[in-house]
Amino acid sequence: MTKRDYYEILGVGKDASVDEIKKTYRKLAMKYHPDRVAPEKRKEAEEQFKEISEAYAVLSDEHKRAQYDRFGHAGINNQYSSEDIFRGADFGSIFEDLGFGGGIFEDIFSGFGSRRRQGPRRGADLEYELPLSLEEAAGGIEKTINIRRGENCSECGGEGAQPGTKKTTCTVCRGAGQVGQSAGFFTIARTCDTCHGEGTIIQKPCKSCRGQGKVSVERKINVKVPAGVDSGSHLRVRGEGEAGAKGGPRGDLYILIRLKAHDTFERHQNDVYCTVGVTFVQAALGTEIEVPTLYKEKIKMNIPTGTQSENVFRISGKGFADLRGYGKGDQYVKVHVKVPTDLSGQQKKLLMEFAQLSGEDVRNETITEKIKKAFK
Repeated sequence: MTKRDYYEILGVGKDASVDEIKKTYRKLAMKYHPDRVAPEKRKEAEEQFKEISEAYAVLSDEHKRAQYDRFGHAGINNQYSSEDIFRGADFGSIFEDLGFGGGIFEDIFSGFGSRRRQGPRRGADLEYELPLSLEEAAGGIEKTINIRRGENCSECGGEGAQPGTKKTTCTVCRGAGQVGQSAGFFTIARTCDTCHGEGTIIQKPCKSCRGQGKVSVERKINVKVPAGVDSGSHLRVRGEGEAGAKGGPRGDLYILIRLKAHDTFERHQNDVYCTVGVTFVQAALGTEIEVPTLYKEKIKMNIPTGTQSENVFRISGKGFADLRGYGKGDQYVKVHVKVPTDLSGQQKKLLMEFAQLSGEDVRNETITEKIKKAFK
C-alpha cells in the first residue's frame, strides 16, 4: 500500500516550522490517542495515531525531513529502520503535557512495535558545516575537510571486551536486550537497563576503548562540491559517518553548505547582483566598461548614452548553475553614477557653460541672498 504524504497526514504546508508541526501533532494526538476513544474504535484510532506519529517523527527532525523532501518515502525507508524513524523525536515532553506519561511513551517510540536488533547495525550519520565563497559555489570545488568520528577499536575489533575474553548473556533480559511492560493499548518493549539493550554484559572491558568498542579518530575527507550549491544545501558522502556495530555499515556524512557574504556580489536564487560605478561623463556620453564576474574573468559591457544612476543591465548566463540541470542564472549589474566632489575652476566654468546651454538656472547665490529668501 502506498504511504500518504507526511505533510498531508498532519495537514501542514511544506514550509511549516518545527513549532507549527509540533503544535499540530499535539492536537491530532489528543484526537486520535486510543485511550480517548470508544473501545470499538481503538483499532482504527491506533493506526491513525501511529501514522501521525511517524509523520511527526520525520518532519520534526532536520535530517529526516531533508531526506524526505528530496527523495520522498524512499529516502526514509532506505536509511532508517522502523524503530530508527521514531528515535530522537521529542515525544516525551508532548505526552507529559498531554497527561499520558512522557517517559514510557519515549520508550514506545524509540522501538515502535519491534524488538531491538541484535545483528549488524548501521552507524550514525554525521554533519559537517562547510563555509564557501560565492566564487567556490559558482564554479564548484573539491575540498579536503577534517572530521572526528567513531571507528571500531582495533584492539578488540569493535567488541568492547578485552581480547581473549567473551561477553556473557544478560541475566535480566536473557539476551533479548529488552524487557516487556504493558501500558494502555500498547505492548511496550523497554530497553534493558542492565545491558543497555545489547543483550550481553562485558565482564572485562577492552583497555583501549574502555568497553565502548569504538575510539574517536580524526580523518581527512575529500568532498566534491558541485557548481550551484546554495546555503542550506546538503551533500551526502556515503559511508563516511560513524562506524556500524556488529559488522554493520558505516553511516553517511552530510555536508551542510553555508555561503559567506561577499564584498561585491549578492546571490538571489541562481542570479547574482552587483553594482559598478561610472562617471557622469561616461553615463552621459556612453562608453564600454569591464564588469567583474564570479568566474575569475571580466566582461565588457556597453553603457548606452544617457544612462541614469540605478539603471540595471543583464549579462546572460553568468549566474549560478541550476543543480537540476536547467542552465545558469544571470548576472544583473546596477550602475551608480559618481558625481565629482573636488572640481577645479576650469571644470566648474565648463559645467556652468554646459548648464546654460541646457537652459538650467545655476546662479550662484551668495549667503546673504539665501538668508533673504528663507525669511520672505
